[in-house]
Amino acid sequence: MIRTIIFFSYFWLYKVYSLTLLPKVNGLIKRGREEEGDQLINQIAQKWAQSLIKITGSTVEVNGTENIPEGNVLFVSNHQGNFDIPLLIGYIDKPKGFIAKTELKKLPIINTWMEKIHCVFIDRSNLRQSMKAMIESVKLLKSGKNMVLFPEGTRSKGSNVREFKAAGIKVALKSQVPIVPVTIDGSFKIMEENKFIKPAHVKITISEPIYTTELAKEEKDQLHEKLQKIISDNIKN
Repeated sequence: MIRTIIFFSYFWLYKVYSLTLLPKVNGLIKRGREEEGDQLINQIAQKWAQSLIKITGSTVEVNGTENIPEGNVLFVSNHQGNFDIPLLIGYIDKPKGFIAKTELKKLPIINTWMEKIHCVFIDRSNLRQSMKAMIESVKLLKSGKNMVLFPEGTRSKGSNVREFKAAGIKVALKSQVPIVPVTIDGSFKIMEENKFIKPAHVKITISEPIYTTELAKEEKDQLHEKLQKIISDNIKN
């Protein structure tokens, strides 16, 4: 209970503090130094994300970082809990935006920083908006940005991996960037498994990239199933 109170107090205090960092970021972008601005944003986001995990008392083990290729990629990951986003920001050292549910856009301050790291918000209940979000994601990937997709569509809140939706994977196919499968194992134990925040050991496994330009049509059609199997096989039930 005490850890949960400390966590949420720190969470919002840090977000308020982060507003003091925005003028420097905006200044770099306005002066045309976008790459420097992105690097600074990534540093701020990483520091924030790692500090959140540390406050929970959790430990993080990352394997397979050598599998991340040079250049921009689409990370495809399972989604166990609310801490998956800070885990991926804090412990995979590559700037990245998220294809995230539209509800996150309503969170003050957080939504500002999510826009800064080039997140795309998707409303799955609105087909037209979903299509626009996917088109925007493709544009960002083609422009050299890295993105993260949770193809389950929602948190599993456990170790089981839900069925991957094929529609999201089309973002990588259309942008022709490599897909990097990421398995998160144990994040649901931090909060979803309990009413309050508790320490857990989280294992992040980065598998070998899949180069979409080298796939045959049948392989592309079955790609979501292949990714689901790769990610599922790395979870110890």
